Amino acid sequence: MHTMPTLGANRTADRAQTRELLSSATYDLLIIGGGILGTAVAWTAAQSGLRVAMVDAGDFAGATSSASSKLVHGGLRYLQTGAVKLVAENHKERRALSTDVAPHLVNPLTFFVPVYKGGPHSAPKLGAGVFLYSALSAFRDGMGHVATAARAGQAVPALKTEGLRSVAVYGDHQMNDSRVAVMTVRAAVDSGAVVLNHAEVKGLRFTGGRVTGAEVRDRLTGEEFGVDARLVLNATGPWVDHLRAMEDANAAPSIRLSKGAHVVLRRKAPWNAALTIPIDKYRVSFAIPWEDHVLLGTTDEEYTGDPADVRATQADVDQILGEAAHAIRDEHLDRDLITYSFAGLRVLPGGPGQTAAAKRETVVTEGRGGMLSVAGGKWTTYRHIGRVVLDKLAHVPGTGLAEDMSTIPRTVPLPGVASPNAVAHRLLVDREPGARMDPLVARHLATHYGTLSFDLARMIDDDPSLGRRIHPDGPDVWAQVAYAVDHEWAATADDVLRRRTTSTVRGLDTPEVRAEIDAFLATRLPQA
Repeated sequence: MHTMPTLGANRTADRAQTRELLSSATYDLLIIGGGILGTAVAWTAAQSGLRVAMVDAGDFAGATSSASSKLVHGGLRYLQTGAVKLVAENHKERRALSTDVAPHLVNPLTFFVPVYKGGPHSAPKLGAGVFLYSALSAFRDGMGHVATAARAGQAVPALKTEGLRSVAVYGDHQMNDSRVAVMTVRAAVDSGAVVLNHAEVKGLRFTGGRVTGAEVRDRLTGEEFGVDARLVLNATGPWVDHLRAMEDANAAPSIRLSKGAHVVLRRKAPWNAALTIPIDKYRVSFAIPWEDHVLLGTTDEEYTGDPADVRATQADVDQILGEAAHAIRDEHLDRDLITYSFAGLRVLPGGPGQTAAAKRETVVTEGRGGMLSVAGGKWTTYRHIGRVVLDKLAHVPGTGLAEDMSTIPRTVPLPGVASPNAVAHRLLVDREPGARMDPLVARHLATHYGTLSFDLARMIDDDPSLGRRIHPDGPDVWAQVAYAVDHEWAATADDVLRRRTTSTVRGLDTPEVRAEIDAFLATRLPQA
């Protein structure tokens, strides 16, 4: 097993120091791309003892990986295609995430599937479906069953009850994808990985026709440097073919892209369950209580534009609101309630056919220069995908990686692992008289940082100004901004507002807030 200089688990390194580390050693594995796939493999490979480097042209999980439906789920609709084994595997991973790996970030949630008169599914069929679904998770989230329209209306007052015959009920989980990504990067660094965001690969390095590294440019400073590696993994998501073309100008396209858009709205009433709304025989739309708001979506349509330009268009918003209106009262879908809309790109295997019918699978290919490219992943099974890809890396001939890899434990928790309720309680009671934390802020920190919340509480004790809210209408506080810069690689206002805190999704990243964040970053970030 190699030993490498580490930057300390508790501190985001000065970028210059990181660039120096990246350019001064030969790594076993260079991962290009820090989304779901890149971070999963970085964490897994670092645990196995490999020397791992990871760079991303933007922020970690800055594109599609922070534009998901925020679900950790077995995939109820996969049962329709007969994918029973896949659903069972998904349930197993979901259970591990929610109990052992990240109970501070992954929360249980009840789901209702409304059955309307004349709708695409009958109550008996859906009842049988949710029963099988819960059976595949060994009934650990209760037994899937059918409930009355009256009970559903009490839990979700926004639910349309006209023509509502009943609801099928099942249990799943949700999470904040950006926070899970940041904690996974942190876990990878704790295991010895060296990482840098806002670092774009401008070209690949070759030795005797084999890819043996990359030429990288720090987008924040303009500094250029190289990274050498025994093996390079292309985990760039929608940009996977762009990088494959650097390896081989004649490489044929390997993927197609499908756009999924979402809309976030303020809620006008309690939402004590999520809705899985059948649109037709195959597609569903979700209405999910999330971060004190309601998340609606998603769409599924082929996308052929520049991945960097993907966004939720007016047509996407119209479609999402229209589909939500199948089951939600109009006054809860008022456009004035929208705080945010966003879109991401699913990476699907290339080939003809509808994107909605394309397989959601992870594909690993080897290019003529020996670079491995991996495409297609989902949060629910990201740890499993990390293991599968690592196993493939171990078997690439000529690299000798297998000899340097040790067995990794089945379950390693993410940093901060704890019961959020216990953390919130301690944040409230372990305070000096007169320094009581707002219960809303305590709860918010507990469910986004777990035990790392105590680090933020200490920062607020040392500098009470960090206890001030970023915006008076949200629970995020300035200690989170300082923590994001010092420990979570945040370097831009977007990193902070959209991915390290919940300010953007709540519609609270006003020009004034952005200006304050920019001024803070200018004083806090180490100069290049």
